[in-house]
Amino acid sequence: MNVKILIPTSLQRYTNNQATLEYSVDTIDKLISSIETNFPEIKSHLTDDTGKLHRFLNFYLNNEDIRFLDNTKTKLKDGDEVSIISAIAGG
Repeated sequence: MNVKILIPTSLQRYTNNQATLEYSVDTIDKLISSIETNFPEIKSHLTDDTGKLHRFLNFYLNNEDIRFLDNTKTKLKDGDEVSIISAIAGG
């Protein structure tokens, strides 16, 4: 099962400048763990000290915000696409 992950430009320096990664995992939390294992420098940019996703990052599964699904326990299937989007604040 292959899941495609789109990495934002701001984090690509931690993935050897790769904009897209692929993993064979079945949940979002396993996906994050795999990314952090393969690219240890990205860990502090994805999760906090307790392992929770940083609040300024949004994860979308096939254009649906995982916060409205099952968050990091969201199930993945072959061909899914996960996008990591940096939240932008402004006023």
